[in-house]
Amino acid sequence: MKRLLTATLALTAILAPTASAQNVKLEARAILPADAAFPAPFAGVINTDPVPAPGATQPVGGFSALLDAGNGDFWAMPDNGFGNKANSRSFILRLYKVKPNWRTEWSGKGTVNVKSAITLSDPDEKVPFPIVNENTEERILTGGDFDIESVRQAPDGTFYFGEEFGPFIVHVDATGKVLDAPIGIPKIAGQKPVRSPDNPYLFGRANNLGGSSGFEAMALSFDGKTLYPILEGAVIGDDPLVRRVYEFDVKDRHYTGRTWTYRMTQPTTFVSDAVAFGRDQIIVTERDNGQGATALWKKAFVIDVPDRRPNLAKREIVDLIDVKDKEGISLFGARPGDFGLGNPFKFPYSTVEAVLPLSNNELAFVNDTNFGSTGRNANLPDYSDFIILKVPGIK
Repeated sequence: MKRLLTATLALTAILAPTASAQNVKLEARAILPADAAFPAPFAGVINTDPVPAPGATQPVGGFSALLDAGNGDFWAMPDNGFGNKANSRSFILRLYKVKPNWRTEWSGKGTVNVKSAITLSDPDEKVPFPIVNENTEERILTGGDFDIESVRQAPDGTFYFGEEFGPFIVHVDATGKVLDAPIGIPKIAGQKPVRSPDNPYLFGRANNLGGSSGFEAMALSFDGKTLYPILEGAVIGDDPLVRRVYEFDVKDRHYTGRTWTYRMTQPTTFVSDAVAFGRDQIIVTERDNGQGATALWKKAFVIDVPDRRPNLAKREIVDLIDVKDKEGISLFGARPGDFGLGNPFKFPYSTVEAVLPLSNNELAFVNDTNFGSTGRNANLPDYSDFIILKVPGIK
């Protein structure tokens, strides 16, 4: 067994935006309606248990993670559903394959087609604690079992999910079948074990991580060998600005015991996503809880991959509340009361939780709708807002 090591390295902030952050441009946009639904073996309804029904559908909802699925498609992942463990027992955990028909300055409908879905399940009973669909053959997983918030696809085609109830790492095959028991954070030298209030192994012990503060972000290294899950919130007793970063060996499927710290720039903000950018860097997004006019901090930074360079620092590359849209791409389909459209374009959603690097200095973003957030329009539930930004100078 490898000896557990602990390394702590603070990521220092560059407060002023770089030239690239000041010249970010909206290149394309597509919208999935708030009421989008997809076929399912049972309906997803808040505060209900699964009831199999022919012709049932699940609400698609917003998205907490994006993956490139090839040929212009994306894997888009909702989280646990309606907001918590108790009210999401009928919400199926899924990856949806979606294809945006991008609206650009030249053409495009600005719509999103939901093509297919991968449903997470545990037919081989790898999950060692009771699940909502415990006594069914398929053992479909729901938001009453896990709160998946991040996902990465390994070179072998399997998926790793970062989760918040444990927090756990959940490993499934390409069809969504669980391959291993969920992997919790081990006891690491110099640190107390981390447990959320929804951890199934709490057994009366006090939690030291707040609810919805687990692995919201998880980057996979460029070579596919290492995962870097990051806690969304601070561990109780830590500096409130510190977010713990862990290292997970994909081949051996265990934590290495090495940790780092990511330091927030602003108090009361959260790490919302992390993704590899080239061989030596990671893009990390930060957000506040504001929406609409109160959305003030929705930003993306670049950091060095842990251990690749001795002095890790973060550099702001995107401010999602100040994006250039001189061509008026965002104005298509505008409704009375919509906020943040035009030039400058704003991405004023409470939970901006997904970023994906594309080619040619482009980044894709999408929001989580929280089934009722009102960031774009105070009188209407948010839609899933897919955007592509041109970010000059990132490398």
